[in-house]
Amino acid sequence: MKKLLCMALMGLGLALAQPLGNVAMVFSEGAKTDPTFNGVAYGGALRAVQQFGGRLFDFEPTDPSQIPGAVRRFAAEGFDLIIGLGFATEPGVAAAAREFREQRFALIDTATEAPNVASYVFRENEGTFLVGYIAGRLSQTGVVGFVGGMDIPLIHKFEVGYREGVRRACPGCRVVVNYVGNTPAAFSDPAKAKEIAAFQRSQGADIIYAAAGASGLGVFDYVKQVKCLRANELPRGLRFRSNPFAQVPKYEAYNRECAGDTRPMFFIGGDGNLNFLGDTDGNPATLNHGLTCMLKRVDVAAQMAVEAVARGTFRGGVIGLGLKENGLGYALDLYNQALIPENLRRELGALRQAIIAGRIVVPDRR
Repeated sequence: MKKLLCMALMGLGLALAQPLGNVAMVFSEGAKTDPTFNGVAYGGALRAVQQFGGRLFDFEPTDPSQIPGAVRRFAAEGFDLIIGLGFATEPGVAAAAREFREQRFALIDTATEAPNVASYVFRENEGTFLVGYIAGRLSQTGVVGFVGGMDIPLIHKFEVGYREGVRRACPGCRVVVNYVGNTPAAFSDPAKAKEIAAFQRSQGADIIYAAAGASGLGVFDYVKQVKCLRANELPRGLRFRSNPFAQVPKYEAYNRECAGDTRPMFFIGGDGNLNFLGDTDGNPATLNHGLTCMLKRVDVAAQMAVEAVARGTFRGGVIGLGLKENGLGYALDLYNQALIPENLRRELGALRQAIIAGRIVVPDRR
């Protein structure tokens, strides 16, 4: 009986939804195949569009100057919803919103004041505080890294929250910070990010957080390539201070290449759960080089925008997403459960509640 009632309620929910037509997603940089920011948001939009029987189109610019024209074309064709993903889409969406006042738009990760635009923004500093705390608690050298994409205030929020989390867990730890560049292309340059990761390792960083979009793939690749830090390669005056992963089973290549006085290296990813990218042998039970990921639920934002249109509840304005709204978090799964001990998970749960309650206020500016 309960099952039949649930099915009936689900059917009623879909029945109350309006028939969904065409939805478009316009990217700032890169492609929807990027498994980080773009791919996470696209996947969320696609699931919601399919749920309500619509069709999803997308535009991947090769240059930011192409974005306004693409947004306007979708608007002129009368799409049910046009989603701009990332800050580079804001000028084009804002201009089209002024021209097509009855058209519904959404912005993710940026905002405008136009009344027909729903802007979904995140308190990223809250989520990066948690992964920074993880890095500070588990660093084996007392040095951790941060690789930002474009050197802009948005990514500074990631950096500031991460620094504060590291400091909370380890007041004496050092955070090495570098940015890939000063243009949107900084989010699509894994080769440069890989070079930065090598530099940070040379400074003794054993955990590197990449908040750099597709550029972060270069950090992941580097960490898996080098696998570990060696005591004789540490900077003068730096020594290993702990060995929290000693009991984690190692894969064959690690044992072969990282014999002696060494410690494993890790990356922290962003946006979606990319822990699986730290796997090297297809076995989640062995050492994974993805320590965790800061979950920035751009997929949830995309789903919310599509559902609001389908259900007839769309409203313009700014929608803030943080820990309280489950818009942020950290990834925990089969790949990293052996890396994040139970006592640390309890500490993170307490910190999350303290932030939600306002007992901890995480700064969002340098």
